[in-house]
Amino acid sequence: MHPIEPGHAGRSDGAVDGGVDARRSAPESLNQWAFSLRAFQFEVATRAAVSVALPLVVLLLTGHLDWAAYAAFGAMTSLFGRNEPYRIRVRTVTVAGLLMLVIIAGGLVLAVSQASLLILALGLVVVITLGILVASTAGLFPATPIFFVFGYAVVAQVPTPGDEFWVRLLVAVAAAAFAWLLSMSGWLLRRLAGERSDSMFKNLLRGAVVHPRAWRDPQVWLSIAQNVVGALLAGGLAMLVGIGHPYWAVVSVIAVLPPPRAAHSVSRAFHRIIGTAVGVVIAGLVLLPGPSVVILILVIAACQFGAELLIGRHYGAALLFVTPLALTVVHLTSPVPVQSLLIDRVVETTLGGSVALAIVLLAQAVLRRRTSRLRPASSGIGTS
Repeated sequence: MHPIEPGHAGRSDGAVDGGVDARRSAPESLNQWAFSLRAFQFEVATRAAVSVALPLVVLLLTGHLDWAAYAAFGAMTSLFGRNEPYRIRVRTVTVAGLLMLVIIAGGLVLAVSQASLLILALGLVVVITLGILVASTAGLFPATPIFFVFGYAVVAQVPTPGDEFWVRLLVAVAAAAFAWLLSMSGWLLRRLAGERSDSMFKNLLRGAVVHPRAWRDPQVWLSIAQNVVGALLAGGLAMLVGIGHPYWAVVSVIAVLPPPRAAHSVSRAFHRIIGTAVGVVIAGLVLLPGPSVVILILVIAACQFGAELLIGRHYGAALLFVTPLALTVVHLTSPVPVQSLLIDRVVETTLGGSVALAIVLLAQAVLRRRTSRLRPASSGIGTS
C-alpha cells in the first residue's frame, strides 16, 4: 500500500497556532462537510460506484443480468488511476483496462471450450504472472493481481454458449470504456470549475512510477512464485474438501499476500483474513433476505464505493467491501442457494487465508535466517 497522502500542497488551510484543532471542533456547514470529503477519495469512489452501477442497470432493463459479471469486471477499470495527474492516469487506466479485457477474453475462450482443469490452472498461472508483472511495471495500484485473478476465475467457470462469446466480450469492452471515460472525466470538470477547482476537488498528488525493468527484479518473481504456489495449493485443497467452485480460496490467497517488496507482516495478513471473513458475513446479511435485483445493484455500487474509499488507506478494511462486492456480482450472474454459497465461502476463506498466512510466516522465517547470517559477517568486517 502507498502511504497516506500528505496534505494539499500550495494551499493554506488556516492551520496556524492551533487552527487545526479549532477547525476540527467547530461545527461545519453542509457545504464545508461535502467539500471536505475530497480528502477521503470521495471523487474517486463516486466514479467507481457509477461506473459499475450504470452498466448493470442497462443489463437489467434489457433483460441480460446473466451478463452482469462481464460488465462488473470491465467496470473495475475505474478502480485504477485513483488521484493521479491525468497525463499519468491515462496510461495506468488504459493499461489496467486493456489487461482486464485480455483476461476476460481469455476466460471466455476457456469457458466456451469447456477447458480441462489443467488448462484452467495453467491459465491461472498466466493471469497471476501477467497481473503482477504489469502492475509492477506500470505502477498500478492496487499492486496485487486480485481483481484480474477474480475476473478470470469467475469468467472461466461460467457456462458460456459459443455464439455468445462476442456479445459477452462486448459487454465487458463497453463497461471498461465507460469506466475509462469516467476516470478521465475529472479533467473536464476541473476546467469547467475554473478557479473553484482547488476548493471543489482533491489535488492530484500521487503519480504512478513506471519500472520498465521490473521483469528483471527478483522480488517481483518471488512474489509471483508465492502467489502461484499459494493459489494452486489453496485451489487444490478446496477441491479435495469437495467445494464446487474453489476459486474463492484462490482469491483469498491473492487478497492476503502482499505485493512485491512489501513487508510480509503477520498483523497485516490477519487484517486481510479478518476483512475477507467479515466481508463474507456482510454478504450473508445482504443475500439471505433475498433482496430484489435493484437492491443487489445498489449494494454492488455501494461496495465499489466503499472499497475505493478505503483501499488506499487500509487494504484490510477495504476487503470488508471488496468481499461482498465479489460475492454479490457472482450471485447476480449465476444465482445459487445462498446458505450453501456462504458456507463454501467461509470454508474457502479460512483455507485460503491459512495458506497465505503460512507463506507469510515462511517468508519471515527465511528473512530472519538470512539476516542472522549477515550479522556475523558485517560485525567481522567492522572489527578487522
